[in-house]
Amino acid sequence: QVQFVESGGGLVQPGGSLRLSCAASGRIISIYAMNWYRQAPGKKRELVAWITTDGRTNYIDSVKGRFIISRNSARDTVTLQMNSLKPDDTAVYYCNTAGARYDWGQGTQVTVSS
Repeated sequence: QVQFVESGGGLVQPGGSLRLSCAASGRIISIYAMNWYRQAPGKKRELVAWITTDGRTNYIDSVKGRFIISRNSARDTVTLQMNSLKPDDTAVYYCNTAGARYDWGQGTQVTVSS
């Protein structure tokens, strides 16, 4: 059974930065395209960023130029560097494979507030 563990969230002021990390049981991250998602209060979960197995990346428009997704195959982790954070980025952040093949983890809470 695959389990994702997200970490690195917290409370940050607008304009600040956070670095999220995702690990998984089993060597899942190194063999699949990986996505970061987020779910804000009262909203549906949305895809935020994705990275292919060969390192190509893409982002939703609202985070382009501010977020950077990367993967470390040796450590079997995927990270999301979030810069210039805005209150609208407040959400629980999750990782999963492309197509969300596996159960969701607990996520990590990101709160952007002054």
